[in-house]
Amino acid sequence: MHINGYEINLSEEELDYILSNQTRNIELIGPDFEAYKSLFEYDKKALSRLICASKIIDEVALIQDHPLNLLLKDGLKEASKTSEYAKKAYQLFQSFHGVSGFNGICPEPIEIFKNVKPYKGKNFYPTDLSVREFHQILIRMFEAGEIEDIQKILSSRTMVRRSKSGLRAIDYTSFFAPQFSQIANELELAAYHTTEEDLKEYLSWQAQAFLQNNEEMDSLADKHWALLQSGNIEFTVSRENYEDELTGTVFENDVLKTLIEQHNIEVNSKDTLGCRVGLINHEGTELILKSKDSLPFLAELMPYCDRYTQNIKTENNQTMVDVDLMVLSGDYAFARGAITTAQNLPNDDKLSVKTGGGRRNVYHRQVRFSTDKMRAQKLLDALLEKSFHAYFKEETMHFFVIGHENGHSLGPDSSYKSALGIYAHIIEENKADVISVAFMEDVVKTFHTYTFDELKQIYTTWIVSLFLKAKPVLSKPHRMAELIEFNYLLAHNVISFNGENKLKIDFSLVNKTMKSLLSEIIEVQLSKSPEKAKAFISKWGQWSDVSEHIANVQKSLGVKPYIKIITKF
Repeated sequence: MHINGYEINLSEEELDYILSNQTRNIELIGPDFEAYKSLFEYDKKALSRLICASKIIDEVALIQDHPLNLLLKDGLKEASKTSEYAKKAYQLFQSFHGVSGFNGICPEPIEIFKNVKPYKGKNFYPTDLSVREFHQILIRMFEAGEIEDIQKILSSRTMVRRSKSGLRAIDYTSFFAPQFSQIANELELAAYHTTEEDLKEYLSWQAQAFLQNNEEMDSLADKHWALLQSGNIEFTVSRENYEDELTGTVFENDVLKTLIEQHNIEVNSKDTLGCRVGLINHEGTELILKSKDSLPFLAELMPYCDRYTQNIKTENNQTMVDVDLMVLSGDYAFARGAITTAQNLPNDDKLSVKTGGGRRNVYHRQVRFSTDKMRAQKLLDALLEKSFHAYFKEETMHFFVIGHENGHSLGPDSSYKSALGIYAHIIEENKADVISVAFMEDVVKTFHTYTFDELKQIYTTWIVSLFLKAKPVLSKPHRMAELIEFNYLLAHNVISFNGENKLKIDFSLVNKTMKSLLSEIIEVQLSKSPEKAKAFISKWGQWSDVSEHIANVQKSLGVKPYIKIITKF
């Protein structure tokens, strides 16, 4: 079957199997949710405008991801009215939120249409631009003295297109001017309606940021967003740069790397826009906020902390909220083998953080409550020694995630991280994971946030979460980080396997071993060396027979690597 000239790559039977046997649902809240029903009518009107804005942001993200996304999405949607085959392909498109995506199991991306492949530079760059040509053009531009143009090309907020001389960068506010104007209008309407004064002020700044080619406006919006703590409405415009795999390659070219350093050019991968709309759950937020007081204390415990400045060390300007989700769009909806459980923003590369603005952690309740408890028990029976089963408590993964998100606020700043190029995200996610576990015992002893019995539960549940379903690829930093952690634990005898091939844990070694790993990770970040990052990942990111055995067990229990987000608004 062809859609707008492109043939569907998967048979109807293959689509049936994916949708019926390999897809898990995440159901977001609807109009019948009690907290929504209790809102003021004006705030409900504000939410309706924010949901409209989220849909336009979704369109922007689809364009950023692939040049054919909108064409083929519209074609599938129309064909779905008369064809069950097209309807099933459209459902997979909605899961990936694009024409292709990794499912977390296969090493290669799943392509919905024949010969419609993902690009290393997504649609941020010309699709026919190779890594080699990209580097050659930049070197020629350096030789021609086009430094300002290079800075724009290597900025996180530009779309890059070909020009007569090579490449030119177009700021998002220009490239997406029609969409950004519509988004700004919706935000202004939402600001007009809402009764929440802090949210009103943030939305006004965010609307202006969509209209002006000015990083200062983004910074001001981010700073107001990071202050939101006490309201009922959650609205986020996310700007994260995991999808772009081309920009960071500049550090792999020695000539280009030297030129970038000589001209003091900051390199940041392109931001994909996302949008989250929801309601703040105040009970859940109260639990999360208990971790806030520990951050300055943990900053002092960080390895080599005398060699870099941490903004959390001098001012604990971090807000934290637990959210019942209404809408996830754009980057948030790219459910390609995984979905975001929580998030710490703005990232270090953003001007607001560099100029002393705060951060905000947001936790996704509907995502973390979507686990399969029966399958989890079968996994324990197959892979974990019986004496440790009592320590497995899925709800304690939330405590680990809290530590992970706080971990992003600790350690070297963005200049150290971005210098690692394509390996930066793996090292950063690895760092956040390890901070959470390495300092958990210190938090228990000093702040009594958890009991020592709960500490064993957190350790056990986290270690079980490292049981991967397939060999990860470099473009999936969270999974690569988990493989590194598993191998490090195994090599240092924190975990081992008994005669029945069941895993056991030496709780007494967890703290010491994770602090050792954290020191190695921070050394890599401080080195600013992609070569050292690559060597570290190559050493600890090996896929062994043990990992293959675990993956085979996972697959024998049934794997659901595809995600369907059920939205009711």
